Amino acid sequence: MHEFLGYHSEWNLGSPGGWDYQRITQLIGKAVWEELNRVRAIDVPLDFDHPKLFPIQGFLSMLEQAHQLRGEHDRNLIAVVAEEETLDIVTENRNLAEWLNSLKGLRGELMAPQELELYHGEVCRKGERVSLLFMDFNTDVLLNLHRKHGLEPVLQAVRENRVINPRGTEPINVKSTFEIITGPLGVHFHDEIVSRTPWTRQFYPRSTQGPKEERIADLIEWTRKNWDQLVLKPERGYSGKGVKVGGVYKRADEAIDLALQAGDYILQEKIPLELWAEDMPTLDTAGECIELRSYQTDFRCLVGSDGLMGFLGRYGGVPTNVGSGGGVQPLAVLHGDSNPGDAIGRINDAIMGMSCEQVLPIVELQKKMAMEHSFTYLLGPIKIALRPRVLTEGQIAALTSYCSALWKDCMLLERMWRSAELDDLIHIEDEELEIARAQPWEGGPAIIASDGLFNFLSTTMKGEEGTGKSG
Repeated sequence: MHEFLGYHSEWNLGSPGGWDYQRITQLIGKAVWEELNRVRAIDVPLDFDHPKLFPIQGFLSMLEQAHQLRGEHDRNLIAVVAEEETLDIVTENRNLAEWLNSLKGLRGELMAPQELELYHGEVCRKGERVSLLFMDFNTDVLLNLHRKHGLEPVLQAVRENRVINPRGTEPINVKSTFEIITGPLGVHFHDEIVSRTPWTRQFYPRSTQGPKEERIADLIEWTRKNWDQLVLKPERGYSGKGVKVGGVYKRADEAIDLALQAGDYILQEKIPLELWAEDMPTLDTAGECIELRSYQTDFRCLVGSDGLMGFLGRYGGVPTNVGSGGGVQPLAVLHGDSNPGDAIGRINDAIMGMSCEQVLPIVELQKKMAMEHSFTYLLGPIKIALRPRVLTEGQIAALTSYCSALWKDCMLLERMWRSAELDDLIHIEDEELEIARAQPWEGGPAIIASDGLFNFLSTTMKGEEGTGKSG
């Protein structure tokens, strides 16, 4: 646990993304690195091609194995199912269908859910039987679309265990399950998962145990008094919608009232923002100078039943996500015995020593490559950090162990849910729960994302684990 410092802020077991974005980021980041080194040799040995930096390969392998496990050799279509309005704009879904077409004996096709049909009682698309569905939305969206379009073919695919991720992951996808891990039942979970889980409580008028095991008589008033150290989040959500970070969002009363009125919010303790920030050279918006700016960094681990698939590096503001104006960051594995903090210092110094005229064409190349790969958001290129985030082989090994423990603890949470131990924590309408019960997960083929606020700057972090917990 000394190989990296930090905490996961949330897990995504419903329909996580990001499995192909890092591949594109690596291609662009490596080209940028080569151009930077043409301007000035940077004496840091980096590997941009490590297998764990290309999670799409692990994801494809998982889908291929899931297809083979079914033993239906006369079906070879894997449907990549997404909301109709996203079909033309979500690059990684289009890419997934193309990648599937490159696998022997398989075919991928991107489609809206209403394009599926029942033909002679079989789930089909234009008369062709479907083996598996990767569904790029969660069960609440599925239910809403079913009410609009009548998606009986998709629901039959759920009952036949053809949907990945299995809908049985959905109830434990709510962020309130972190209360189990940080409460008295935490003794049943892996020590590393408990230590990397932020203190979390469902947010409503109640008494509870605090992050230092103190007794909190009134959680609402305690939140007002301690707002700068806390975060409020919807139990179910994405892209930072509805999240209020204490200290960043100054109006505590307004944040509390919003959460209480909306309902189904959680409260988490946050870590000091500097723990998960990195200084990065950045060309200013006018293109007139290079600045060293501090960005919040976010690290997504993608996990399957065979273990760690790979990573996605993100950076931006608080909370970090592309939709809130952030971006992605290339990753690179440091060779040799160098300390990653020292290596990053040398990289920063080298880039800061370049002139604006030298760096501007490299940034333009970065943008051009993003557009060529359809790596865009709202028609413009997604922001990409100028320099990579640096990891070591030791840190990858530690992350592999962490991901193995996470997978097993998620299976434990599912067993607890199915035995009705989590009923007080899971607020999902009955029709959604019925869909979830129709397709148990039980550790079968799936992809899980853990969004972590992890610090990789040093490999000597002894005694630092207790500095706080993440929001």
